[in-house]
Amino acid sequence: QVQLVESGGGLVQAGGSLRLSCAASGSIASCNAMGWYRQAPGKQRELVATITSGGRINYAISVKGRFTISRDNAKNTVDLQMNSLKPEDTAVYYCNCNTWNGYILWGRGTQVTVSS
Repeated sequence: QVQLVESGGGLVQAGGSLRLSCAASGSIASCNAMGWYRQAPGKQRELVATITSGGRINYAISVKGRFTISRDNAKNTVDLQMNSLKPEDTAVYYCNCNTWNGYILWGRGTQVTVSS
């Protein structure tokens, strides 16, 4: 079973950039869709961006035009480039894989903090 490990979180000032990376222990070809979700304190986990095996991409309205998701099947990674960060982007960011046989896998998350 694929295991997901996120990295790249940290503290950044508003307007800055961060790049998150999700590394899979196995082949992400087993993932139909992969994505990034986030959860702020006291809030529900929400979708940030997803990308299918065919390259179809979906973004939350709140991040469209600022964030870019990419998938590298050869390296078994999914990255999230985050630009023009805002304090409201502060959250724990989770990597997600929806497998072809119906499983939903999650990483442990990486903290992103944007100071004003």
